[in-house]
Amino acid sequence: MPNPTRIEINCTTGVESIIELTDAEVAQMQTDAAAAAERRAEEDAAKAALAALKASARGKLVAGTPLTKAEAATLII
Repeated sequence: MPNPTRIEINCTTGVESIIELTDAEVAQMQTDAAAAAERRAEEDAAKAALAALKASARGKLVAGTPLTKAEAATLII
């Protein structure tokens, strides 16, 4: 299977060139994509943890039970 391509346009002449990516460029692209997916998963996990902490704090407030420091910190405006 051929490597993906990129288009380069010379702004001075307007000439378009279609260039096949090298194996190193393809490998870098895959590495970058994997790192981005990992970062996205970490951010999603952090958002879910914060949402769970806020829900726990709200439940405790309604029930009248004491909050942890982390729960109280999520409610500060």
